[in-house]
Formats: sequence, C-alpha cells, structure tokens
Amino acid sequence: MNNKGRWSAVVAALLATLGFAAQAEAPAPSWPTRPVRVIVPFPAGGTADMLGRLAAEHLSVALGSPFIVENRAGAGGLIGAQAAVQAEADGYTLVVSGIASHVIAPAMTAKPPFDTLKDLTHIAYLGGPPVVLVVHPALGAKTYREFLQIARDRPGGLGYVSSGVGTHGHLFGEYLAQREHIKLVHVPYRGSNPAMTDLIAGHVPVGIMSFSSAAEQIRSGNVIGLAVASAERLPDFPDVPTFKEVGFDIEAATWFSLSGPAGIPRAIVERLNKEITAMMDIPAVRQRLAQDGVEIRRLSPEQFTSFVGSEIDRWGPIARDLARTASN
Repeated sequence: MNNKGRWSAVVAALLATLGFAAQAEAPAPSWPTRPVRVIVPFPAGGTADMLGRLAAEHLSVALGSPFIVENRAGAGGLIGAQAAVQAEADGYTLVVSGIASHVIAPAMTAKPPFDTLKDLTHIAYLGGPPVVLVVHPALGAKTYREFLQIARDRPGGLGYVSSGVGTHGHLFGEYLAQREHIKLVHVPYRGSNPAMTDLIAGHVPVGIMSFSSAAEQIRSGNVIGLAVASAERLPDFPDVPTFKEVGFDIEAATWFSLSGPAGIPRAIVERLNKEITAMMDIPAVRQRLAQDGVEIRRLSPEQFTSFVGSEIDRWGPIARDLARTASN
C-alpha cells in the first residue's frame, strides 16, 4: 500500500472512532458555524500535508463543521504562513506551522514578513519525525564512529543530501560538521524523494533528513541508519541508535503543528488543542505515525509556544549564519 493509501486507511478508522465521540460531546454552538480554512504552506503529499489533512478530517467530525485544507506553498513556507498571519483572528483560518516555516525560513530571510512569536497563536503540536543520519552501504560505515573516521580520512569531505537549502536536514548537517570537526559538503535537492533516489543510487554517500523520508529505505536495507535525533530509540526501528547513545547529545525533529493569527480567542485555542490531543490517542493514528517515526508530544498551548521559542533560540543563529555565508 502506498503512502496515500495508508493515510486513507487511517482517516477511515479515525472517522469511525469519531462517530461515537461526536455524539457524546457536541461542539460549542458559537464556533465553528462555517467552514474553517487550514493552510498547509507546503506542497501536497509531504508530512505537513498529511498531518494537516488528518487533523482537518478529525476536526471536521469532532466540531461539526468542515475544515478545508488549502496548500499554499513557496518561500520555505513563508507564503502560506503569512496568509494566516494576515487573516482575521476569529478561528476560521489556521495554518500547519512547523520548524521550516516558523523558525528556519524567517531566520534566513533578511526582512521576515512576520514575527513567529508575536504575530501567531500557537495552538497544538501535531508531531514530527526526528532527523536521521543515513549512509549508502558502499561507504563502508556501519556505525556512527566509523562514519566519523571515514569523514576525517577524506580531506575533501563527504557529500550529504538533504531536501533543500535551508531545510532542517541542511542545518543539522552543518551543525554536525561543526560539532564533530569534519567536512561535509551539502548537496541540496528539491525535496526528499529525489534526494533519496540519488542516495540509493550511490551518487552521494550520506543523507541527513527527516526519519519519515528514510524509513522505508532503512527497512529495505538500501541505506543504513547510523543515528536518529530522538530522545529514545524508535520502537519500530530498534537497531538505529540515538545520537545521544553515540556521544552527540542532541534531539531534533522536523516538527509540524497547528497555529493561527495572533489573538484567537482562548476558548477556541483550548478546544482545538483538546481535539488534537484526542486525535493522537486514537490507536490507528498512533500506529500510522509510528511507522514513519513521527513522534507525538502532548503540549498545552503555553507549553507549545514556549517550545517554539526554544527552537528559534537553537536553530535561528545557525540559519542566519548559513544565510550570511550564502550571500557572501
């Protein structure tokens, strides 16, 4: 079954589960009374789009009004995010936010069109696959330490693929190279699929990307997972150690979330957060997310807002350094 088919099965199970929940607890009569727009600031088919559509299906049934996904891709997610910022703060426009659109892209832009913390209401954490380091078997590295030794023995460095300039994989690769005193040469692609295609073909020996982009190829043995930036080993991938286990104390996920314009009424924010939390407790949803290594966190709106601030503090300086280097 392809990725679209697997998500369709999850949505069907989710809707069946929600049929009972919707009867048990009717939505507040004042909101929503008309369709809610959910902007996904990335192309259809990716993790952001899948999570956004899953949330929209759940919320449509749970709250008794359509939640309609609108893909508005471009500028690393800034175009779609800005559209949400400029909307009325009435709960009828939401955006699938994430580290790309709300942390990295603004930091790499000379004049960002919005302030992530001031101009948005951060509602709920949807989930995110951790970053993973993978290599082609021909490289000869079966462990993280072997990878480091090979990199140090090659003065020209090792090429690594990511899904594009300024993506989380790109930032993580540069941070890893600085931390371990090795040379890594970034080879950007327009998306994770072409990046993985060339990695499997052996054109580039190393990949740094979200776990969901590499999961199937790790399972098949086409690439070797050397380290994953999760807090613990992923249950579905027990043979892939965490970066902490191999001596690099870091956690990093390409996370996605639900946000909206600044000033959304508190009651709406709390209701949305409650429903997203309930969605993550549905077994079919949890099982599907685990297959791609998508990790779930239960965060209140306040906790999630604080998390966004901490991600800006951690990755913002690295993104700005990359932007300055590229402009010189």
